[in-house]
Amino acid sequence: MQAKNPAIGLCQQATFLISAAKVDQCPDDQGYEVAFAGRSNAGKSSALNTLTHASLARTSKTPGRTQLLNFFRLDEERRLVDLPGYGYAKVPIPLKLHWQKHLEAYLGSRESLRGLMLMMDIRHPLTEFDRMMLDWSGASGMPMHILLTKADKLAFGAAKTTLLKVQQEIRKGWGEHVSIQLFSAPKRIGVEDAQAVLGHWLGLMGGEAEVEQVEE
Repeated sequence: MQAKNPAIGLCQQATFLISAAKVDQCPDDQGYEVAFAGRSNAGKSSALNTLTHASLARTSKTPGRTQLLNFFRLDEERRLVDLPGYGYAKVPIPLKLHWQKHLEAYLGSRESLRGLMLMMDIRHPLTEFDRMMLDWSGASGMPMHILLTKADKLAFGAAKTTLLKVQQEIRKGWGEHVSIQLFSAPKRIGVEDAQAVLGHWLGLMGGEAEVEQVEE
């Protein structure tokens, strides 16, 4: 019988810690940190809320509302980070440049960052922003796990075909350190797989998570 993932209970205790507009406003850089990134309207807030069983991240029908680095405390040495959304056309250019500057500063300097969860809308994967994040992950050696969100919007066969296609392109362009899965917040597709990745990155489980599930 598979042991229960300790990250599940820990994530259920998640509470808001602080919002930071700049890197020097972030919490002390120690312990374990997992960041959530995604193009605006890719389902990042819904995924974060589903994985924590809480309404931590504000969801909105207006993409691009997340303008700060939002930190959520799990325990004394573990945190989740909701990164600013990207790519929404109505966001002013100066604000986009601000986000990019401070997001790059956070990603490039944070010693406690152990992994990056990247949300991609399964209907629009591998956008320019997604590829930029993959490039950064590859250059820095930072583990990345992709959630192909809104998987319930496609029939299972079509969703699996998209998963395999994106998986092949990622392996060809960015190597083996990136893992990927199907995910749906309302249907709870792939929630346990994603929580397993969190458990490993947060130092709660040994070995490596088996996350590239394509069979039903």
